[in-house]
Amino acid sequence: MPLGHLIYGVFSIVFIDLLLAGDNALVIALAVRSLAPRERRIGTICGAAGAVVLRVGLTFVAAQLLNIQFLKLAGGLFVLWIAVKVLVDTTDPPDSVPVPKRLAQAIWYVVFADLTMSTDNIIAIAAASNGHIELIIFGLCLSIPFVVLSANLLASLMDRYPFTIYLGAGILGRVGGEMILTDRFVDRLLHPSGTVKYIVEGVLALALIVGGKIYCDRRRCRPA
Repeated sequence: MPLGHLIYGVFSIVFIDLLLAGDNALVIALAVRSLAPRERRIGTICGAAGAVVLRVGLTFVAAQLLNIQFLKLAGGLFVLWIAVKVLVDTTDPPDSVPVPKRLAQAIWYVVFADLTMSTDNIIAIAAASNGHIELIIFGLCLSIPFVVLSANLLASLMDRYPFTIYLGAGILGRVGGEMILTDRFVDRLLHPSGTVKYIVEGVLALALIVGGKIYCDRRRCRPA
């Protein structure tokens, strides 16, 4: 590969990873937030690494990913479920679930959610690499430190400012709604317009923020 094309491909992939890492980092931060700092780092790294290994294989069939019915629908529903579960977990005592079980659960959440949310990232990297395997692997491996660093920063921010948990859940509501409405099956069945998509995403985001705050406040007020 000519040096100029190599440099251009590397910079393109770095930019793509930076641009598309945000949503993935947020869902990972929420998934591992209930863990202790050490387990949080382990869960984030293991989950992101596992997702990247799967992404490498999927990149070679990237063009077909958008045609898989129910993939984005399942991913969107799973993202919404993570948002709801995180809001419920905010009122649970830290030691209510054994650490190994929580860690394994968090890694599974990270792998599945990151994988289903990453079709745009996979396709963009496949296009920018022009089919060169070394650039594909470079781009997908580079996404690990970006996502891990961002997820740990977001999780620390949520520890310090609890209101950001509700904001994060609302953002996941928007992301989940977008994934569901852009699924091939849903699009063919309902043909949602751009306005409908914005409304549904907004309603889901608001429902998670307001509903989650009300639920958590009521649960904290219950007598032990």
